[in-house]
Amino acid sequence: MPRPADPAKRADLLRRVRSYVLRNGLASLSLRPLARELGTSDRMLLYYFGTKERMVAEALSLDDRRPLLRFRDVRNSADAPEDAAGLRRLLEELWEEFHSPDRQAVIPLQFELMTASVLHPDRYGPLMRDLITEWTDLFTPLFVHLGMSDERARNEATLVVDAILGLLYGSLADGNWDRATAAFHTLLDRLESGWTPDGAQTDTSPRTSRSARP
Repeated sequence: MPRPADPAKRADLLRRVRSYVLRNGLASLSLRPLARELGTSDRMLLYYFGTKERMVAEALSLDDRRPLLRFRDVRNSADAPEDAAGLRRLLEELWEEFHSPDRQAVIPLQFELMTASVLHPDRYGPLMRDLITEWTDLFTPLFVHLGMSDERARNEATLVVDAILGLLYGSLADGNWDRATAAFHTLLDRLESGWTPDGAQTDTSPRTSRSARP
């Protein structure tokens, strides 16, 4: 019978794989150079992780400071937003977390993964779909909590997640975080008034800009 994998060695390898991928990206990632860097073999990497794609997915998720984890805790606690204003504040906090040095180091790799998922859908497509689905599944219950149907809540969550990804990509491309932040607040200005329970009357009156608030 094959020897069971050593959990401690696997965890150490995964930590070092993450460091390597953050430094070198995905474009030229090959198991043999990676294995040489880690002092092991490509055969052992496959033994511990099954496939290169699974290894990358686990390496990306190896981050106990991910915003996703904190927002999952909020969703499952008494601190879940009770109204549209509360949800907006939560999303604004999320946006600011993406500007932290830790997040800024990871974002380029995640967009490289997005590109790889388009160019190689058979290999990286499932990883990107899992990432987007994970975020959408996180936000959908928050909209349901505001009194929306499951279908409408998922549509709202999809819009927010896709918009965040697009704005993050734009800020990464041109280096203008302030412009992306202003656009994000403008988006929330447009969306927040529509985050009403199903059947409620939506206020369609013009909204005062965020900068003009007391």
